[in-house]
Formats: sequence, structure tokens, C-alpha cells
Amino acid sequence: MRRREVIAGLGLAAWPLMASAQQPTLPVIGVLGSASPDQWVDRLRAFREGLVEAGYVEGKNVALEYRWADGRNYRLLALAAELVRHPVAVIVVLGSTPSAIAAKAATTTVPVVFRVAVDPVELGLVPSLSRPGGNITGVTTLGVEVGPKQLELLRELIPAASVVALLTNPTNPAIAEIQSRDLRAAARALGLQLHVANASSESEFDAIFASLTELRAGGLVLGADAFFNSQNERLAALALRNAIPTISPYREFAVAGGLMSYGGSITGASRQAGVYAGRILSGEKPAELPVQRAVNVDLVTNLKTLRALGLTMPPALRSRTDEVIE
Repeated sequence: MRRREVIAGLGLAAWPLMASAQQPTLPVIGVLGSASPDQWVDRLRAFREGLVEAGYVEGKNVALEYRWADGRNYRLLALAAELVRHPVAVIVVLGSTPSAIAAKAATTTVPVVFRVAVDPVELGLVPSLSRPGGNITGVTTLGVEVGPKQLELLRELIPAASVVALLTNPTNPAIAEIQSRDLRAAARALGLQLHVANASSESEFDAIFASLTELRAGGLVLGADAFFNSQNERLAALALRNAIPTISPYREFAVAGGLMSYGGSITGASRQAGVYAGRILSGEKPAELPVQRAVNVDLVTNLKTLRALGLTMPPALRSRTDEVIE
């Protein structure tokens, strides 16, 4: 083979490597999840829709890097630190207060977009909703704030109840403490006795519902916690089996067979988080993006479960119901 042909052959062999080296590197969004990917299908779909709305498509002009805690909150800080070291351009938290707290602790420079169920100012994530400052902004679905209203709805549905319960997750103390405080005050105002139960694993559920039956609890409020939201089917089945009317802040609970839900939309908030992540990738600063609050808070009732519990919806409550699941 002549020298010119050898040189040409070497040049052709090197071309794919050269072309690859010249391709631009996609910006990376780190997604920090407290649960597992199969439990976040809907919110991840909504998040990607928000990214598209902001001009970003996964695999085309942005990449997503995932870290999952699989319900073990103690892993979140280490997982957040991994994303910072990766490095990523933005960290997104689509649920779980411990995840947002971990992301905040892991970095003061990488932008963070959260979706939480509590007032982020009270939580200490941002100093102001309108001017979050720093590297953090996001969306709140107000799952904690509507707790007292959830208690009122249960009381309206079961006026004879004297004892009600709240289920909280002790590994999520920020929300557990706030919601316990608020619901104790609401229960006193309604003349109810509030029993607070704690669970951080599925294995504890059976014993908790047995204790609520012994207490003759007239109703149960599920805390605004990502772990409980990942266990909707199990909790709905136990509530029905033990004949305990139960309300959650998440529509997914009513869809899974739970009696009622009252709260903001996780998917809607996840979509907004996607929009914010895209806007930050395009150059906007999280400090200048106001924290968004849930616009609509919906009451959803599962009619089949209502009938199975032998309950009748009062006309006034029915008129305020936004969605009835048959």
C-alpha cells in the first residue's frame, strides 16, 4: 500500500473519534428521588413535559442523571453530594422534604428546584416566596397547610367522631412536627381528641391500624409525606379493612381506593418544576424565580369506598367535591 493511501486510511479511522470529540456536551439535570423510579412515573412524565415547554428534550439537548433513595431518607445527603460531584447543572427534587433539605445542605452554588408539600419559608429552604434568593426555588403543593381543612372534612363526613388520628413519618421530622402542631390545634378547635401515630416502614402499618381500631378512631389523616404517597394502595386497603375513614393530601390515594383526598396536584407542580429547570438552563437565576404555590386545591372522593364504609356524603360536602371516582 502506498504511503498516501496509508495516511488517508488513518485519517478515516480517526474521523469518528474526532467527530465525537467535537459534539457538544449536553447539560445534565440531577434528579434526587426519595422513592424509586416506578413510584414516580407520573411526576417524571409531568416534569419532562415541563422541560419540553421550556425548550428542552431529554436525550436531545439535555440529559437527566437520577439518584434514588428507595424510601431510605438517611441516604439522601450522600446522594445529593454525588450529584454535585457529577457535576450537574441543576438539581431537581420532585417530592420529599428530606430530599429538598439534603439538596440545600449539599450545595450553595448548584441551582436547586424543589417540589415540596410544606411552606418552604417555614421549612427554611428560602427566606421569601417572592424573592427566594440564593440557589434554590421551586413549587409547593401545600399538603401540610391543608391538614386542618382535611380534619374539618372528616368531621363533616363523620360528625359523631370524637377521636381522630394523624399518621406521620418520624424520619421526616420537619413535616411531622409542623403537621402535628397544626392538627392538634385544629382538633382542639373542633372538640376532637387527636392521636398521632408514627410509621417509617410498611411493616408498621398493620399494628398502627389495629391500635386505631382499639382507640375507636373515627377518622385518619395521612401526613403529607412521600413515603405514604408511595404506599397508597396498601394504606387504602388497610383503611377499608379496618373501617377507618381516611383522607390524604394526594389524589393518588383516592385513585388507589382511599376514601378522600384534599390537596394540590403533584403532577402539576412537577410540570412547573420542569419549566423552572429549563429556564435556569437557559440562563435565569433561581434567586429571581418566585416560589410557586398550588393554584387549585381539589377535593376528591372515592364513591365505591364511601359506600363500602357505609357512609353517606352530606349534600353540602358533595357540592364542594371537585371529583368523584366511581
